[in-house]
Amino acid sequence: MKARTIGNVLMAIVAWSSVVGMWNPLSYEGNSLRAQAPRLTTKFQVDPFWPKPLPNDWILGPVAGVCVDAKDHVMILERTADPIECNASQADEFGPPVIEYGPEGNVIATWGDPKVVPAAIHSCFFSRDGNVWISGQDDAVVQKYARDGKLLMQIGTKMKFDTSDGTIKGKALDSSRELLNRPTALAEDPSTGDLYIADGNDGNHRVVVFDQNGKYLRQFGRLATKEESEAGAGGVFTKSIHCVVLSNDDLVYTCDREGKRIEVFDKMGNYKRSMSVPRRKATLPGRPPVTTLVLSRDKGQKYMYVGTPEGLIWTLDRESGQVLSAFGRHGTMAGEFYVHDLAINSQGDLFIAEEGGRRVQRFKAVGKD
Repeated sequence: MKARTIGNVLMAIVAWSSVVGMWNPLSYEGNSLRAQAPRLTTKFQVDPFWPKPLPNDWILGPVAGVCVDAKDHVMILERTADPIECNASQADEFGPPVIEYGPEGNVIATWGDPKVVPAAIHSCFFSRDGNVWISGQDDAVVQKYARDGKLLMQIGTKMKFDTSDGTIKGKALDSSRELLNRPTALAEDPSTGDLYIADGNDGNHRVVVFDQNGKYLRQFGRLATKEESEAGAGGVFTKSIHCVVLSNDDLVYTCDREGKRIEVFDKMGNYKRSMSVPRRKATLPGRPPVTTLVLSRDKGQKYMYVGTPEGLIWTLDRESGQVLSAFGRHGTMAGEFYVHDLAINSQGDLFIAEEGGRRVQRFKAVGKD
């Protein structure tokens, strides 16, 4: 009887850990996922009390982007969607497009005119000067804002696309030095202030670089020709760039979402290597798309955390690309998620922006295993 009671308690703990998002060590060998001995990777556990409730009875639309500043303030970008699409009642009111939380999850600032900020607002990145860059995929611009919401700079022209006919439906050109085409993610070189823009969500297929004053510098990446695709060519050929991240050792990491891989370049655009992650279920064919990634906050940035639409956050060894562990599952309960964007703070906590789930969750780093 006593043994049975202990067993029941252990089973309850395991079930509870799964529900609240406790890290689950996995590895990929051949064509299967299996439990493995821990590799001293970080464990993560959802904080169901972060963030605090929004003021004014606001509700969130799809949360597309999240970023963290030097003081561990967390900024989210929400798409103030049509109430019908969000199943909202007439009494519901969406919050502003930009919401900033303090480290403990309290709202400390809100701003943004939906008619001015980028359409289909997508990602944010804090500049070295403390201001913030914001991208949006439906009107071909990225903008720089002061922390009080004042517009400081814009790259691109609203509703003018780098396409054959200048519209969002035109053929992508990957060529303009002034115009963009469905830009998604942003990263800034802390040593120079150069801005790297992932210009390629179902549009262009490039990373384009501008200096801190908005002057074009260079670009890399393009769509492979039919012959190159059939030959399995990799390298500078990309399909849909959904993220861009700069490392401390001057490498550029991109999420080629439709190419289902992470591509690595130097800052001048020279191709270095590619990485990928396995499927959650070994029975599914191919590799999963790669949506977003962040690097660990240790000096050497040993780990890479990669989000996929399958509802997993993978931990990879950054240098080798080896898959070390994973956690997560699809759902709307605490600890479950539909990841669209990722951010990390100075403590190593992960923040997951959910476009479909219409929320942001914090997963605390709770030690290593």
